[in-house]
Amino acid sequence: PKIRAMEIIDELEPVKRGIYGGACGYLSYSGDMDLAIAIRTGIVKDDALSVQAAAGVVADSVPENEWQETENKARALLRAADLAQGGLDLAL
Repeated sequence: PKIRAMEIIDELEPVKRGIYGGACGYLSYSGDMDLAIAIRTGIVKDDALSVQAAAGVVADSVPENEWQETENKARALLRAADLAQGGLDLAL
């Protein structure tokens, strides 16, 4: 039901996912490959950072805990971007 799932996501989510949830990596001419699933992303466009993160919701998930987990993941991306922009202070 991949096509129907994609249709439902398109109907319900106000923002396109972009690379989020897709594969990113490389394929070399020598036949090497290294791929990962983009489950936490930070995209910079026009000097603005868009962050995407999510949680794995299952039958016994506690919604508040999943929300907190998602916020923590997004904050980690924002903190990494902040450190990258300002430079690392090794005296932390």
